Amino acid sequence: MKDITDIIKDTGITDFELYGRYAAKLGISNAVPGKKRGKIILMTAMTPTPAGEGKTTTAIGLAQALKHLGKSVGIAIREPSLGPCFGVKGGATGGGKSTVEPSDKINLIFTGDFPAISAAHNLLSAMINNHIYFGNESGIDPKKISFPRTVDMDDRSLRSIIVGNGPKSNGVLANDSFVITAASEIMAIMALSKGYDDLKERLGNIIIGYTAKNRPVFARDIKAEGAMAALLADALKPNMVQSAENVPAIIHTGPFGNIAHGTSSILGDYAAMNLFDYTVTEAGFGSDLGFEKFMDIVTREAGINVDAVVIVATIRAMKHHGGAKNIDVENIPAMVTGIQNLFRHVENVRNFGIDPVIALNVHPLDTNNEIEKVSEMLENKHIKFAISRVYSDGGAGGIDLANAVLDSINTSRIKYAYLLDDPVKTKIEKIATKVYGAEGVDFSKEALLDIKHAEENGFGGFYICMAKTQASISDNPGLLNSPGNFRVKVNSVMVNGGSRFIIPVLGSIMTMPGLPKHPAAENIDIDSEGRVTGLS
Repeated sequence: MKDITDIIKDTGITDFELYGRYAAKLGISNAVPGKKRGKIILMTAMTPTPAGEGKTTTAIGLAQALKHLGKSVGIAIREPSLGPCFGVKGGATGGGKSTVEPSDKINLIFTGDFPAISAAHNLLSAMINNHIYFGNESGIDPKKISFPRTVDMDDRSLRSIIVGNGPKSNGVLANDSFVITAASEIMAIMALSKGYDDLKERLGNIIIGYTAKNRPVFARDIKAEGAMAALLADALKPNMVQSAENVPAIIHTGPFGNIAHGTSSILGDYAAMNLFDYTVTEAGFGSDLGFEKFMDIVTREAGINVDAVVIVATIRAMKHHGGAKNIDVENIPAMVTGIQNLFRHVENVRNFGIDPVIALNVHPLDTNNEIEKVSEMLENKHIKFAISRVYSDGGAGGIDLANAVLDSINTSRIKYAYLLDDPVKTKIEKIATKVYGAEGVDFSKEALLDIKHAEENGFGGFYICMAKTQASISDNPGLLNSPGNFRVKVNSVMVNGGSRFIIPVLGSIMTMPGLPKHPAAENIDIDSEGRVTGLS
């Protein structure tokens, strides 16, 4: 690694603060929109296996390959959450020779953004309970408090809790819950805010609960937004590090793509677009989740376009969606069946007005027969693709991919899935039918009542941010590949006033994950020299 001051010096930035030798925070002045309009390359993926398909690794490797080609390029990606780091995935900073560094620091606390967001979130929770304890002037119905608590850890025991137990001095007895920090509304607000005034306004617009007559009560009603914004003052500044090949990397905020909108911050995008001709960014999970939300929410909110899209695909995922029992062995029939999932994601991206490039992220166990067959099928479908070996070879392994992406650059306008002034039900139905391929949507009585109240309270113009499984294009994790003949079930609808999200909750999606039987935390350690191991 180079000293971060050397990386920053090459960009011409003067407004920054150092966080050790290898990380820095960029002043908000670097993220003023419109200084320069570099091009955005958006990374998405086919429906992933539980291990993921290497989207972050490919994003980093593509940027390194563009640097090999002499391009002015930067990376803008999300910060890792401790939940997945200690849970299923381990680290989330790329892999092999395509990583962002220092990976151990980035994966574990980093510059303190997640703890600051957790603190601001829990301050509001404490102030809500305190407000009710001291007279409840705003008239919040204790049974209709909608703002939960948060912790950046997978802990299923916190999904539903009781607070205020014991003597009267402990406060009002009430049901409560925790969400993981990456799924919290304040994380989404941080990713969408365009400055301190915008941040404070959004924080004040958080709906903390409802009165007995179902009128919303906001964070501003209990005067919480100022203190919350103060806690978030440094966290709002984008972080800069570097890739394994010294490509500047802006890493900022980390909303989940299956619950929140799954993209890094608008401020990070603005800073990268101001600094570089090409910015490689990513959106969580597949085209049905983070990609759709980037297109329908982020581009509108930020006033930016998407100039190229890469879909990361693996032969292992194709075999998984084709029903293979063991994806580690050659299985061309399963692969041929499962590639339909990839074709669905290609169709989704094209429906938004962009012709994507497939990055076929090869694995050491992929056979030549499998690679040749996939290549043949993609060529027959006239789908642009390139073999990616950025894990094993770094930027040099992504040159073909980089050239294919440069050839695909397109500045056509985005075709959105819905109009903002569509009724809430219509917006949900358009996403379900156009993006998921559902035949229609079934709304529970609770969901219909939630939508009615949202529109009556003036929230009908909000964005739709679907909360659903990442394991299937549908809302049923058991429906693999390219399912058809299904309907989506909306169980309930939440309203986030600060992020301006209507959040339909589909299937059995959880806002607080649980640890697996053998969490990744079992393999993480530190040696006598202070070196952390087991995060990759």
